[in-house]
Amino acid sequence: MTRAQSSAAAMPATKTARQARVSALLTSRAVRSQAELATLLADDGLVVGQATLSRDLVELRAVRVRGKDGALIYALPKEGGDRSVHAASSQELLDTRLIRLCGELLVAAEASANIAVLRTPPGAANFLALAIDHSVMPSILGTIAGDDTVMVISRDPNGGADVAERFLQFAAESSAGA
Repeated sequence: MTRAQSSAAAMPATKTARQARVSALLTSRAVRSQAELATLLADDGLVVGQATLSRDLVELRAVRVRGKDGALIYALPKEGGDRSVHAASSQELLDTRLIRLCGELLVAAEASANIAVLRTPPGAANFLALAIDHSVMPSILGTIAGDDTVMVISRDPNGGADVAERFLQFAAESSAGA
């Protein structure tokens, strides 16, 4: 099974899933054109017409901004009503943000099998989970957040302990740099 076939099998062919994938692509890499975006989606098994893709970009409020190299790229508005845009970030910037948030929000981390349970102050779990979901961590399948608890699911059937340890290290790195 190819990567595109496995992605297509794991992703429903819904507007919401398609737009989530568009958002993920725009925030993880510099996308210069709708044609390039359509190709990236096709690589994931999502064949999208130009009109549909154009509507998706409008609904997601995507705009074109100058990237670091001066080329125009698509970017999305940031979360929380921030009107500035979120263009493709480097892995280093994502890691730095996640490390800082772990230092500020992580209270405890425990593991069982492929699950790590992260504790935060009340009301902070969704914020931390969103940062984890936006980071590029291939070992993590996804997160589920409550009010003060984030469940992080590892791709490795026994990877929960490693994931919990990684987040504890992030918190320690943040504290050491403070």
